[in-house]
Amino acid sequence: MSPRLTARPGSPSESPTLGRSPLGLEGGRDGFLYVPQRYTPETPAPLFVALHGAGGVGGNWASYEARAEAHGFILLAPDSRGSTWDLFQGGFGPDVMFLDRALRNTFARCRIDPARLALGGFSDGASYALSLGIANGDLFSHLIGFSPGVARRSEFVGKPRVFVSHGTADRVLPVTLSRDEIIPALRQLGYEVTYREFEGGHEVPPDISEAALDWFLTAN
Repeated sequence: MSPRLTARPGSPSESPTLGRSPLGLEGGRDGFLYVPQRYTPETPAPLFVALHGAGGVGGNWASYEARAEAHGFILLAPDSRGSTWDLFQGGFGPDVMFLDRALRNTFARCRIDPARLALGGFSDGASYALSLGIANGDLFSHLIGFSPGVARRSEFVGKPRVFVSHGTADRVLPVTLSRDEIIPALRQLGYEVTYREFEGGHEVPPDISEAALDWFLTAN
């Protein structure tokens, strides 16, 4: 299946629920949308689409709710259809379709700034964000990969900016995957990449989260 997403931001036709609400798209694995209290439909808001790691759920991003309030961005955290994202279970397919539905649902409720629309993730979610993001650079302006393992390149559309972080003591996905493979390959393809290494393991330290969000929300 193609990795291309069709949902696009526009004029919302409904009003969002402020705070956290379930996506309500599936009875089992679903996800949530968080809209900060300061949101108004007159002002387009940044959107951060956050993808969990293997075995996780969108709720793993609960700590980002306070960051959404502090920085004024909308947080969309979907669940993968299986234990991890479809790319690692046979190829692009059901997760692409579900993410398209989740985005369409979000765009129907929230006015989103197309110049501040990020796809990010941790671990398998980071790999998926980079792999799917470079095929949808006409939708996502920024890609964020916290400790990725790969960035599979199937299609290239647009040139989103890229932020990658990795812990030097990561024993799950070694830092060399980012340092020696992912980052050089993306830069060779012409992507603008900001890379941050930190002393730590397979994790996203608070200062790395803040650095990535500052980069996303203030980069020109």
